[in-house]
Order: sequence, then structure tokens, then C-alpha cells
Amino acid sequence: MLCLHVSRAHPDTGRQAVFARFGYPGYPKSDLVMSAKVLTPLAVKAAKPKRQRYEIPDGGAIGLYLVVQPSGVKSWAHRYAFNGTRRKDTLGSVSEVSLGEARRLVAEARHLREQGIDPAAQRRAAHATTVEMAERHETDSVEALSRLFIERYAKKRRTWQQTEDTFRRLILPKWRGRTVRDVKRRDVIDLADGIATDRPYMANRTLATLSKFFAWCVARDILEVSPASGIEAPGREVTRDRILDDDELRRLWIAAGDPAEGLFGVLARLLLLTGQRRGEVSGMRWSEIGDDHIWRLPGARTKNGKPHQVPLAPAAWDLIQAQPRFAGSDFVLTFDGTRPISGFGRAKRRLSAKAGITAGWRLHDLRRSCASGLQRLGVRAEVIERCLNHIGGLYRGVSGTYQRDPLIEETTAALERWADHAEQLVTGKPAKILKLR
Repeated sequence: MLCLHVSRAHPDTGRQAVFARFGYPGYPKSDLVMSAKVLTPLAVKAAKPKRQRYEIPDGGAIGLYLVVQPSGVKSWAHRYAFNGTRRKDTLGSVSEVSLGEARRLVAEARHLREQGIDPAAQRRAAHATTVEMAERHETDSVEALSRLFIERYAKKRRTWQQTEDTFRRLILPKWRGRTVRDVKRRDVIDLADGIATDRPYMANRTLATLSKFFAWCVARDILEVSPASGIEAPGREVTRDRILDDDELRRLWIAAGDPAEGLFGVLARLLLLTGQRRGEVSGMRWSEIGDDHIWRLPGARTKNGKPHQVPLAPAAWDLIQAQPRFAGSDFVLTFDGTRPISGFGRAKRRLSAKAGITAGWRLHDLRRSCASGLQRLGVRAEVIERCLNHIGGLYRGVSGTYQRDPLIEETTAALERWADHAEQLVTGKPAKILKLR
């Protein structure tokens, strides 16, 4: 009969030393197991690797072992008995778990065993839950879902690049690292109001983008309710009739020619010469430019969804051909070939300062200025509508159904005359006389 004598001063140390020598469920009988002494942080640090892996029991916590590998790597292991079988639970490396933390984990495991719970199984389940939550956080993050939204929804629309730009510049810098469930109604209001302080139109566009994004999340059962639902547009929009006069156009053209403006200067001049929308010009592709000096816009890139042909005046053609081409890229106005030009607000403010145009204006006003200028030059209304790809006036309803003539000769002459007028404003030389049909 084995009699176990336990010291009153160190009861745990006595038990562990005997169990380690004679064997007991939860304590391996091995020549590599040393006698149980109370470990100290200094002793843990001083433990040297040997030719074989070995374990040092800690007299300060029954079942806790310092495992030393031949490579010198040290870790903590908890050996215990559960339902009559020996179990081992790896608690982590010494660099991750301190001696005190390891003892605390062993004490918690003892309480779990008293409740009939296997500590190792509990830790594995907790780890699996943590991993699942981390994966779900990544999957449901604003960044991840915005990428899916752009790829699966926005890219089917003509304005997808504007949507991508809105997320990149305005939304993600504020909400990066958050899941869509973390975003509340107050967050959406604060974001939109913050933008509206100096950019009311952009604030409204951002809110519209978020409304579509969260509605898309609701439709896919990612969210139950959209946090953007029912929020009023923060910016007050009015119908604009701003037209740049000839002196403003002259100053803007000169400012856009500053080499420091680079692509933004080219963009401003092309907007003025062609009269097309900002998104259409900024997203111009080489594949759309024909050798016949016609820019052919597919319906997927126009506001009304109709294909459009834009005759390029010599000045516009020269600007386009002067742009560098990136290998494998189809974008004409691009900094690196991966995406079209963006960042219009800052560039527009810089151009305004250089041109000395203090009265409020937008890049879209150049389109309106082109239309007004063509009218002053005597161009017929239906030709102006063809130049701008408008479906209205003479081409609305039944008339538009049958009037399919693109009026290429007329629109070519009109836009060339407009380009000559712009040149005359800058140089002061009389423009060439072009006969208009």
C-alpha cells in the first residue's frame, strides 16, 4: 500500500513530485520529468535546451509544465485527467503567455473540470469562435462589401467609377475597419453633414451612394435594415444656369495650359472643346477614338444609354494624341494606367485660383458654356442637341424615334467652329470662317 506524505508547507509540490515519480492520471511517469519545484520567471528564462525535448513541472500549479524543445523554443502545457483519461492542453509559447498567466489558465481549467467541462475542448471551441468572428468581420467589413458592391452592382451602371471614387475618397477613410453592422444611422448623418459643410452637391451624391449600397446589403440578407433609409439630403440643390463668359473662358484656357496642371488641364480643355460630361471625358478610352477623328461613346458610358459620336476638332485631337499610353491600359486620361483620372474638386479649385474666377462655377458649367457658345455662333438647335447627345426638344417622342441621322457633317463643322472661337479668345486672331449647313 502506497502512503503519500504531503508537506503542510508545500502540499501541491509534494503531490506533484510523487505523482511525477510513480505515475498518476494527468501526470506522466517519465525520466524526462523533473522534480516539482516552484518555477520563477528567472528559472523559465534560464531553462536550456537539450538533445531531447523535456518538460519541467511547476510546483506552483498542479499539472502545469514548461516544455523545452531542442531548438530552444519554450511553451506551456497543461496535463490533467478528465473522465478517467489523460489529457494535454497546449496553453501557448512563453513569449505569448507569462508564468502568471499560465497558472491562471490552469486554475480556470480546474474549475471547469469541477463542472464537468473539458478545458481543452472549451479552448478549442473558443478559438474556433474567435476565428469565425474574425473571418465574418473581414467578410462583412465595409471595405470587403464595397468591393463586391462595385463589382456586382455598380459596374453595371454608367457611373460606377464615380461610385468607386466616392468610396475611396470619402467613405472608406472614415469607416475603414468597421463592419456594415457597426455603421449606425447617426454615422451616416454625420458623414453626409460633414461633407455638406463645403460640398453640398457631393454630400447628396455620397448619401445616394450609401443608400444604394445599404439597400444592396439588405437585399442580400447581410443587414435587416438600411441605416441610410429615410435620411434627407443634407445639401440644397438648385437648378443651375451658370455660363462662363468669354473672358472667363479665356483665362481658364490659359490656366489649364500650365504644365503644372498636367492631366487636369487637358481634362478642362477637352470638356470645353467637346461639350461632353465630365465622367465621359475623364473615362475616355483609346478604343473609342477612331482614325477618322470621331470619338465613339458606347451607350454603357452615356447618361441616356444611347451611343454617341463626337467629332473631334483638331485642337481636341491634338490634346488626345499627346497623352502617353500605358501598356495594357485603354484609358486616355490616367496617372498610372489602372484607373481614369480622379480628384476633380481639388484640381478645379486650383484652376479657379489661377484663372481668377471667383464666382461659383462647376466643371459641368463648361458643357453649358459650350452649348450657349454654339447657339451664339448660329448653330441650329437640333445640331447642338446632337453635339451634346441630348434627347429633347426636336428629338423627343415620335420624332426622336425616326430621326436617326447623327448629323456628323453638321456637328463636325459646329465643334470646329467652337474650337476656333476658343482659339480666337486666347490669341486675339480672327477665327476661320466655316460654312454651316
